[in-house]
Amino acid sequence: MKDRLRTHLLPGLVLENPLLSASGCFGAGLEGASTGESGILGAIVTKTVTLRPRAGNPPPRIFETSGGLLNSIGLANPGIESFLERDLPGALALGPPVIVNIGGETSGEYAALAERLQDSGAAALEVNLSCPNVQGGSLPFSTDPDACRRVVSELRRATDLPLFVKLSPNTHAVVEVACAAVEGGADGLTLINTLLGMAVDWRRRRPRIGMGVAGYSGPPVKPVALRIVHQVRRAVGVPILGVGGIQSAEDVCEFLVAGASAVQIGTAWFTDPRAGSWILSRLERLLAEEDTSVDDLVDSMGKERRSGRGHGCA
Repeated sequence: MKDRLRTHLLPGLVLENPLLSASGCFGAGLEGASTGESGILGAIVTKTVTLRPRAGNPPPRIFETSGGLLNSIGLANPGIESFLERDLPGALALGPPVIVNIGGETSGEYAALAERLQDSGAAALEVNLSCPNVQGGSLPFSTDPDACRRVVSELRRATDLPLFVKLSPNTHAVVEVACAAVEGGADGLTLINTLLGMAVDWRRRRPRIGMGVAGYSGPPVKPVALRIVHQVRRAVGVPILGVGGIQSAEDVCEFLVAGASAVQIGTAWFTDPRAGSWILSRLERLLAEEDTSVDDLVDSMGKERRSGRGHGCA
């Protein structure tokens, strides 16, 4: 059974199963330790860490809608020095590989973070180029292929850790930006970050979120995430971490078949703190019933159609 779940993400990075935490939902993994969720994951993805401490956005920061969740945390975190001293050791002690999510406002900040994390014990870096709650939502590194290529290239020169670049769905050029990230040296991609959304208190004539717009996550974004994973997988050959609205083992299988190599769970944990355990248990049963494995499912929707053809960014 363990062989069915084993996930060959990259050479030298093999996961016991394809379930990862989505950045921002587990802190450094310690928040899930009390329920046992951190220990069952294939890998832990940390909350975004920046070069200097960030207080984050003004409240209100979170609002639950009828179908999903709006958040505008603003990358609140204690900064890289505190993270290395206090958070990362505890995360590494949990057992699964730790992928550290990093964020910055310049390519130099990203490179400096990569250098500080080079020998930290992190298994990989997830490069957050796509948080909708900073830089006024303009996302220059995640909407401009040239800007994306430059920042990833500088990161690639700063570290030999595997780089997973997390991209935004809030652009018409997501495939072009994904190709630019790979050309810059990305080993993989994370798709997708949150959609831009809004909620309004009509009686008070004001937004429900302090910053007005916010990142929208939860079950309703899954069709958008699946579409983008599938489109990008047609263009690039690197592994994709699929994220967006995953609530069940069936959702996991859909992402794998569409082109993801593994998945991240986020908002589901806010409704059920044991969501990861239930999803993993159900996934084991589904794979056994179909006599298949995670690696066999990955990108299987397009294999016949692409027979004899390679991936490439035209």
